[in-house]
Amino acid sequence: MVKKTIGIVGARGHTGAELIRLLAAHPGFELAAVSSRELDGQRVADQVPEYGGGLRYANLAPGELAGLGLDAWVLALPNAKSAPFVDALATAGVDPVIVDLSADHRFDDGWYYGLPELTRGGYAGQRRIANPGCYASAMQLAVAPMLELLEGPVQCFGVSGYSGAGTTPSERNDPDKLRDNLMPYALVDHLHEREVTRHLGTPVEFMPHVAPHFRGITLTANMHLREPMALADVEARYRGRYAGEPLLRVTGDAPWVSDIAGRHGVEIGGFTLSADGRRLVVVATLDNLLKGAATQALQNLNLAFGYPEVQGVPDELH
Repeated sequence: MVKKTIGIVGARGHTGAELIRLLAAHPGFELAAVSSRELDGQRVADQVPEYGGGLRYANLAPGELAGLGLDAWVLALPNAKSAPFVDALATAGVDPVIVDLSADHRFDDGWYYGLPELTRGGYAGQRRIANPGCYASAMQLAVAPMLELLEGPVQCFGVSGYSGAGTTPSERNDPDKLRDNLMPYALVDHLHEREVTRHLGTPVEFMPHVAPHFRGITLTANMHLREPMALADVEARYRGRYAGEPLLRVTGDAPWVSDIAGRHGVEIGGFTLSADGRRLVVVATLDNLLKGAATQALQNLNLAFGYPEVQGVPDELH
């Protein structure tokens, strides 16, 4: 097998490290470049021991990417930082696959929106792929099976581990401030609220919070239904919609974030109906660094290069 060469820009963060681990173990990919301004010159293996090669971090400018001739680039940059890299590759006349982990292209119809369990049918060889947000993935997967039965906006209450706030110091990733605390933020018009509303085509109201644990998201979705439903029919609807999805498990009880942390899939359960059968509450959990970011990026790279979608994903859910 001739391996496809992959580069990462913005690899200092938590997601970058997870992606390095996944790519290092993938039989069809070769990690060929890792860019980080802060880690420039350091050995990748010193930061990510699971990577056994001799590659070093480099501080790559946008104009340097094209000359490396790689098959794909993953942009693991903060929001509003990807454009110079995308533009430089286009100006140089090269056309690698680009997977953007930021929100910069999630609203761009020219980019494939890569939430495979819901959008793989729309993939037709696009070379520009927008990776969905972590909360946005949980919300869409929790709501999608009920989409045509909804009445009014969906309310989503989310709690994330503080790794979701990145590595730049702030209140939302300060363990001392988070100890014995639950920190609400951006309670209206959050970016993920707009992202989910756009891609599901139905209004969503989202209230995010940060908790003291490091990784993992709990997402509780409150849905009002046009007509009454029985609990058995609701569960059957979810099990039928996600049958055969290797990274998604439908459970009876509400899933716990402690069970999903460090794993690569999604758990959905805790189905609860009001007495009149017209209000449904569903709970979804996923690891924000994995299925919410790095694992999903690997699924999208596999899709782009014709590999089985979960090749290289070590902890599949069955």
